[in-house]
Amino acid sequence: MLERSAGRFAARLELGAGVLEEAGRVLEGGEPRGLAAEGGTAEPANRRDRTGRAEQASEREGAQGASGREVPPGASRFHASILGMRLVSFGDLLMDVIVALAAPLIPGDDTEATTRIGAGGQAANVAAWAAELGAQARFVGKRGADGAARLLAEELSRRGVELVGPCEGRSGVVVSFSSAGERSLASDRGSAAELRPGELDAAWFRCDRLHLSGYALGRDPIASAARRAVELARACAALVSVDLSSWTLIDAGFRERVRALEPEFVFATERECERFGSLPARWLVKRGAAGVTLDGVDHPAAPTELLDTTGAGDALAAGYLVGGVELGLEAAARCCARLGSMP
Repeated sequence: MLERSAGRFAARLELGAGVLEEAGRVLEGGEPRGLAAEGGTAEPANRRDRTGRAEQASEREGAQGASGREVPPGASRFHASILGMRLVSFGDLLMDVIVALAAPLIPGDDTEATTRIGAGGQAANVAAWAAELGAQARFVGKRGADGAARLLAEELSRRGVELVGPCEGRSGVVVSFSSAGERSLASDRGSAAELRPGELDAAWFRCDRLHLSGYALGRDPIASAARRAVELARACAALVSVDLSSWTLIDAGFRERVRALEPEFVFATERECERFGSLPARWLVKRGAAGVTLDGVDHPAAPTELLDTTGAGDALAAGYLVGGVELGLEAAARCCARLGSMP
């Protein structure tokens, strides 16, 4: 354990040196390295352009992200330090049906509601928010081969996310019922959980961060594919994060699979954290309207007008991985102020 910790500490020192080198290239008029524009692959990895870059704030307004879009005003002071951050999100792309109820459902009767249909799924949400905040984002997962899958892929692409992975079977659907700030989900994952290790391409995992949805660790074959994804990302010195996703997923097999991955970062609600138990990682505990706890320190939620909490945890994860806890909380607040899980 000591050898592993020392090795990772040394790696972070090297990554920090790479950040300074990369910043110098940009200030001198160069372009930050990132995902290749064509072919779904990144250029050969130079592992000195690594992480740590997002913790230093910049006050420049109107900065633009790696996707070429202007950074939202709330995130602009962070953006100059992102410098081509490359995030890969692994898991599901699903049809997201949001049902915002005016009152609790009445069994056997009608309830007024506002609805939204669009792209969703935890991994897809994280990728979309990462792109929105200025990072280069890639989604890896198995998608359906039906008309719904084509619409979902088009929406995610419009949001600046690169999609890779096989297309097979039918698209999954997740229905989110939201009422008085609380939500409940009903999920049908379609073909997403059938992704196999042999269907992965090593080039997809040349990145700074690999983020895994806990839903991808619930059962095989996708759980084995997730393990292979971590191996490929770690070969490029990427840091790995896992969102525990749902307390109902957490059993002995799930704990074993997560611990075997040795993630650097874990995202969890208080209930998920208690159910999972200990793990040597940096934990960001989501506490709803109370904010988050990171390394034993409480950070209050950013002010917002609460409309729908669907996807707020995914926005938080993307913001934290791209730019630190403050950007994560700002992204979560933006998500809560609108209907739906994507920016």
